[in-house]
Amino acid sequence: MDISPQRRDEILDALRKGTVPGSRLDAFAVGIDHLQAHMDEELRKVQSGGSHFKAVRGEYGCGKTFFARWLAERARQLGFVTAEVQVSETETPLHRLETVYRRLTERMMTPGGESGGFRNLIDGWFFTLEEDVLAEGNVLATDEKALLERTNELMDKRLSMISQTAPMFSTALRGYRNAQAAGDFAAADSILNWLSGQPNVAAAAKRFAGVKGDIDHFGAMNFLQGILAVLRDSGQAGLLVVLDEVETIQRVRSDVRDKSLNALRQMLDEIDAGRFPGLYLLITGTTSFFDGPQGVARLEPLAQRLHVDFQTDARFDNPRAVQIRLSPFDLNRLFLVGCRIRDIYCLHCKSADRIRQRCDDNYIRTLADAVTGHLGGKVGVAPRIFLKKLVADVLDRIDLYPDFDPRQNYQLTITDRELTTIERVAMGAENVDEIELEL
Repeated sequence: MDISPQRRDEILDALRKGTVPGSRLDAFAVGIDHLQAHMDEELRKVQSGGSHFKAVRGEYGCGKTFFARWLAERARQLGFVTAEVQVSETETPLHRLETVYRRLTERMMTPGGESGGFRNLIDGWFFTLEEDVLAEGNVLATDEKALLERTNELMDKRLSMISQTAPMFSTALRGYRNAQAAGDFAAADSILNWLSGQPNVAAAAKRFAGVKGDIDHFGAMNFLQGILAVLRDSGQAGLLVVLDEVETIQRVRSDVRDKSLNALRQMLDEIDAGRFPGLYLLITGTTSFFDGPQGVARLEPLAQRLHVDFQTDARFDNPRAVQIRLSPFDLNRLFLVGCRIRDIYCLHCKSADRIRQRCDDNYIRTLADAVTGHLGGKVGVAPRIFLKKLVADVLDRIDLYPDFDPRQNYQLTITDRELTTIERVAMGAENVDEIELEL
């Protein structure tokens, strides 16, 4: 297993905290291998100038967030910029696309895995424009004024189609570049903040750039087109956007819920119309969101668009369909993930032999059974807390203390304080529909 010490530590640190690691998810992905070739095929179609939409459904604990981050990592390996947006009733309401756009720009990651991708994207694009201007042979690199003027001209030309619907996008970009050239980096930062959808940008900076107001619901979609154009011109493969936990819109007022569903329908229509070349949009949600009365079913056109027949055996699911479902975790998958994490822990570890001996496959299976038993037999609730216990309570102690034997010195305990609200509710629910209705 080829994992650097830094990546190993990042994976283990995340699991200790009960969160999904940010990289090398392929090293312990279980149960999604059959989807890999199809997802790669869809990404390559987007890379060729298309656009795509995919919905992922599954119950709590089946790994929807893990799947989304796994796909994002694969997309970055293909040269995509990625952004994960957590849909939230307060911070990122789906019916306000300007907030979705703002979160998207805040959470961009470059193909190299660096955060702060929006600034890197814009600066990298201007560097590309300058290189293209110098390649023409008509402007010297030492003639900063002429280089700036010709770069702005080339920018306007390449964004001509975008300027028809979002003229303020190229205007703000020009203001950002001019502020940088003038050495006014405070103004440049403020203009870039405005471009990324941030509110409360200083009026002086907006006057400098020649823009007014803030980006609204409709402007956000126009500006997304602009970002995709910049990505293409910079040589990037495209943009993967993940809207995670869209089922949260079921908890809001009915009028807000309907607006959110309509915003989602609008995005799907725009993607199908070819308005966003280079965009791959992935949403994740629970079964109740896609099938229940408080979800997609409230908006008939959206329900028709997203409908997939899941009555057949899951073995015959179509990975090319608009919706795919993730199978619930079972004890065998929990065991396999535990073994892979144990093997990752042993990499670059001096006590690897002791760890493999005292936390062998039989012990990992015993621990998986015990965690699931403490959670009322609900395997779907178990993965996060199981991996946290495995790393922090068992593997770390074997590594730190030569005389620690989990069979002799460790007794599993799980308290309510360790569980999330959703996990506690899921433990008491007879089916996942109850979880959504009770929150």
